[in-house]
Amino acid sequence: MKAELVINSQSTLGEGPLWDPEHNHFYWVDIVEKKIHRFNTETNEKEEVLFDSPVGAAAINQKGGLIVALMTGLYELDWKNGNAKLIEDPEVHLPENRFNDGKCDPYGRFWAGTMDEGENKTTGSLYCLDLDGTVTKKLDNLGISNGITWSPDHKYMYFIDTPTGKVVRYNYHMESGDISNPVDVLTFPENSGFPDGMTIDKEGMLWIAHFAGGGVSRWNPETGEQLAFVDIPAVNVTSCTFGGTNLNELYVTTAKKDMTEEQLSKYPYAGGVFKVKTEIEGITNFPYKGKSFL
Repeated sequence: MKAELVINSQSTLGEGPLWDPEHNHFYWVDIVEKKIHRFNTETNEKEEVLFDSPVGAAAINQKGGLIVALMTGLYELDWKNGNAKLIEDPEVHLPENRFNDGKCDPYGRFWAGTMDEGENKTTGSLYCLDLDGTVTKKLDNLGISNGITWSPDHKYMYFIDTPTGKVVRYNYHMESGDISNPVDVLTFPENSGFPDGMTIDKEGMLWIAHFAGGGVSRWNPETGEQLAFVDIPAVNVTSCTFGGTNLNELYVTTAKKDMTEEQLSKYPYAGGVFKVKTEIEGITNFPYKGKSFL
């Protein structure tokens, strides 16, 4: 599996890759630059929306537009006019925290987690925006709330708190959204970077981005075994998601953040979006299926 550059975006902190199967659009965020980008894979047209605060993640809204997680809370975004309506800011009392990674579960709820922007405290939490607009805290005492995904049979949720170096599996009840019985299913090897964003394929194998590790790895969560590693020409690989007509194209986001001049010279396309053709079909991104707030 070989990575090809799709968009030379030079993102400071590219994150939150999102595939829209209905329109063949690929979205990603640049957290530091406060932008959501959209790329039309059929016409190669690029658009963006600029916010007043850092943006961590987004999800397709079934009613149109996006649900987005900004430093200042969860919002509904009308992409056409750029208007964003606040749904709730669950951490208005924690001004040094910001939202980081997030996505929708198979039922259509939006999950997003927070972190201390200075990356020094365990003040992060994981929240769930339900279909009726209520926001519930699911986990707390997190360092960097990061990769999240659900098993193909919808029985489990997998979650990464980056500083722990682990992926934790939870029993997941799709209709209630409850999670329980956390089990560590894998630990990142030393000197391989830090586990960042994550997705899953139809075989139930996890694909995990290596921040400061230069690639994406594929893992069996049942055995904790690493099955494959794909080199990405960037030091800081942040997240990945499956896209394309057959969901066999892995879109990978990267960051220029924290790179030295020597590294930037060696990896001139760092911060770009890459694509890896796989022999395995992935799971699509689920949309938010809740009420409208606009």
